Amino acid sequence: MAGQPIEGQVLVLTAAKASVPPTRLPDLVERAQAVLGPAIERYRREYERLYAADDLEIFLVDWGHWEEIGDEIGVTDRDLSAVRRAHEEQLLRIGRRTDREDEFDTALEIREPVVIGSDGDETASDGDENGIE
Repeated sequence: MAGQPIEGQVLVLTAAKASVPPTRLPDLVERAQAVLGPAIERYRREYERLYAADDLEIFLVDWGHWEEIGDEIGVTDRDLSAVRRAHEEQLLRIGRRTDREDEFDTALEIREPVVIGSDGDETASDGDENGIE
């Protein structure tokens, strides 16, 4: 199974902004990953992949998609908001690192990101480290 796709610094930043204890957020993100990871092939087929690296892929989903995930993992609205924010912050951090922050910011105006840890099988073969399809 793929590893945790949200960096530690992103978790710390998100926990500081959200009303969720910093010790709880990593568990919440892992619970989301447990649902998202096995569904990565479906995400690859059904959603726009905004970014891909060896260890993670980021997809843009319609508004309300996170509520479906929240129902699956059984979390409160506050917990779900923190998980969603962690995924958004991870996207923005990658955007700053890859000089695509404006592009990613614009994408967030119309859709939400889902960051999924991957083992690199699909991304290694597509030859595009930025994952733009």
